[in-house]
Amino acid sequence: MLENKKILILGVSKSGYHVIKLIANKNTLIATDKNDISSDIKLELDNLHVPFIKSETATEILDNTFDLIIKSPGIMPNHPSIIKAHELNIPIVNEMEVAYHYLPKNIKIIGITGSNGKTTTTTILYELLKLHNIPAVLGGNIGYPLSEIVSKVRENDVLVLEISDHQLYDLKDFKTDISILTNLCPTHLDFHGNYENYINTKKKIFNHHTKENLAIINKSNNDSLIITKDILSTKEYINDENNYYNNKGIFINNELIIELKDIKIKGNHNYENILDALVVLKKFAFDKEIIKNYFMNFNGVEHRIEIVDVLSNIDFYNDSKATNPTSTLIALKTMKKKTHLILGGMERNQDFHELNNEMKIVKNIYAIGEVSERVLAYAKELNIPCYKCNTLEKALEKIKELALDGEAVLLSPASASWDQYDKFETRGEEFKKLVEKMFDKSYN
Repeated sequence: MLENKKILILGVSKSGYHVIKLIANKNTLIATDKNDISSDIKLELDNLHVPFIKSETATEILDNTFDLIIKSPGIMPNHPSIIKAHELNIPIVNEMEVAYHYLPKNIKIIGITGSNGKTTTTTILYELLKLHNIPAVLGGNIGYPLSEIVSKVRENDVLVLEISDHQLYDLKDFKTDISILTNLCPTHLDFHGNYENYINTKKKIFNHHTKENLAIINKSNNDSLIITKDILSTKEYINDENNYYNNKGIFINNELIIELKDIKIKGNHNYENILDALVVLKKFAFDKEIIKNYFMNFNGVEHRIEIVDVLSNIDFYNDSKATNPTSTLIALKTMKKKTHLILGGMERNQDFHELNNEMKIVKNIYAIGEVSERVLAYAKELNIPCYKCNTLEKALEKIKELALDGEAVLLSPASASWDQYDKFETRGEEFKKLVEKMFDKSYN
């Protein structure tokens, strides 16, 4: 636990705000962000005796009197204050690392990371643990910073954490009992600089593991196999001869657990997510009837190939969580009708050519965001009609002109949202509101 330290809080986001509340009473804190904070948060910081300084870089605040920097996960490694902190030999961590030291000792921590599927896997595992009466607490990148929920964790609880690469980057002592690596593919390269740095950061999900700890690895994902060759964990795999899916159903230890016909969410990516969750669940409790009932009713995670509605006899799908081409590729594989694809967002040097094999289902492309020109050029290569719309509203206006009965509309941008939105959830919510507002309900 932190005591009597002078600490710079770099970024008063949700995670920054909650870590301040966790440690302010025993430390001297200064909070900074490039953006203004709300009056309510400012008042709360004042009550905690934590001064807030708005600053683009915070380099003018930082000096060698600070013992520690706690930074928001999304702040880039080349941020001026991060560079200066390295020069001053000031340690840098994030709120998850700090909150870890405030947890009860007698708990189980399950960490889930990967390029795709981690939110769905985390959700399924947490909800199944609860249904089996296992005392589980949910947190991490799924929307509940560990510093926010740490006070809710009790001895003998199971802590289920979705952990992003941005969070893993600044972890030091943090250790899980069970780690799931869903898969790996190139993404977030603007943050990490190259793919090698990215996958080595993902490998930190196995930090401090011994043979007493469990690693769940996707055997069909070669990069996952490569980086886990030398980890010390006890390894179990999905997509191997023991834990797999086929046309009949999901098998754990070669036992049929649930038939595919009883699973509401479809697609190979979802079957892999289910496998990951069930391999872990088997270590705690396992009731096949509970599992069957759950998957017969589970609709999937919001913003991930989420069916919004069927309006004017057109299917609308919100896949705003597809922030990289691999996620969009997965979405396209699930589409069965001619599809109007909304593509684009923040420029992160993403390669849209990864989508090529599944683009035959796409009738038209609607380019939005910073990468609109590159999306146009990509569509031209494939001879697919493309319309530069820049915004979701303009894209849906054009789609309203062109979409026909029996077709589908898919928001699956293959891009981060930060050029126009604070997070992908906001982009997805706007899409859903615009669909409801602009399209005719008469066919429902």
